[in-house]
Amino acid sequence: MGLQIIRPDTNIDFIGVRKIAFIISILVILAGLGSLILKGGPKYGIDFAGGMIVQVKLDKSTDVKDIKSALKDVELPGMVVQTFGQEGDNEYLIRTSTSEVTSAEVRDQITSALTANLNGTKFVVQRLEMVGPKVGADLRSKALEAMFYAVLFIAIYISGRFEQRWMAAAIMAACLVGGQWVLGFTGLDIAWTIVGMLVISIGLCWYLRLTYALGAVVALVHDVLITVGIFSILGKEFDLTIIAALLTIIGYSLNDTIIVFDRIRENIKGNGKDGFGALINKSINQTLSRTILTSGTTLLVVLSLFVLGGGVIHDFALALLVGIGVGTYSSIFVASPILLGFGPRMPEEEGTEATA
Repeated sequence: MGLQIIRPDTNIDFIGVRKIAFIISILVILAGLGSLILKGGPKYGIDFAGGMIVQVKLDKSTDVKDIKSALKDVELPGMVVQTFGQEGDNEYLIRTSTSEVTSAEVRDQITSALTANLNGTKFVVQRLEMVGPKVGADLRSKALEAMFYAVLFIAIYISGRFEQRWMAAAIMAACLVGGQWVLGFTGLDIAWTIVGMLVISIGLCWYLRLTYALGAVVALVHDVLITVGIFSILGKEFDLTIIAALLTIIGYSLNDTIIVFDRIRENIKGNGKDGFGALINKSINQTLSRTILTSGTTLLVVLSLFVLGGGVIHDFALALLVGIGVGTYSSIFVASPILLGFGPRMPEEEGTEATA
């Protein structure tokens, strides 16, 4: 028997508090969406927005206002100065939206201005990156498509594995490909196109009664929305590393959900007395020890990255911290209750069919 930190006979009523959990999730999602609306959408990093970024390290702590003042004569559009890394690193990011000036010219202008106006403070330019606006738009489009197709293939896999309905899953995939083709003619921004495709995905899962896939997809969308919303509230930027974190979160959350769904499926086969809600609750409790061990050890590693990893991967680790925590929560309080609401017949009906 594997290591267990939760007693096998534990019977916590997770399903009984599902309405409270739904309210909490809805409030957090609405707060995130409100932040996105107020800020005009996500705060894109240089990967997606295009422009140039210069990372500078000073030999002593300097106020951001002093650096801005030192650069006041540098004629670069949309220039923003912000701290970078941990307190005491004395590192700063200088961003500009221009892509028409060469990187060498930007380096020379910034170096000259800081040398002349920082009163002898020594500094070194550690990094200079440049991304054109078209490349940034293409990267943003590809990143959103990658997330959508990850969710689509997951829905197909869940439908086939847990419900043995590969044909229905294939019909759903065909409908989504057609839907994407139709939406492509509307001229909608790629972000709204992906939102539309996700809505269609959830609708098809419900219409085709792909209930396991419905629970998994809604849980994944829930996790991504909360993570994106929290990043918007905190004013964090979205770049390729955050997309990598979101895809990791999708995979990790799916793993937790599959563990619970697998135990539910096993218990349905051997159960003829309990109601479906009690059966789901029993399955969650049976997998609780494994869930806590897996998520807990992963969160410890990610927390170490967050605290000790430095500024370069700080936001990546933060996204994983939020996403893995929310993903574990959603497997219990989102995916499973949705399965209860839209799921298979009661166990006694399954037993009647088996003996028929």
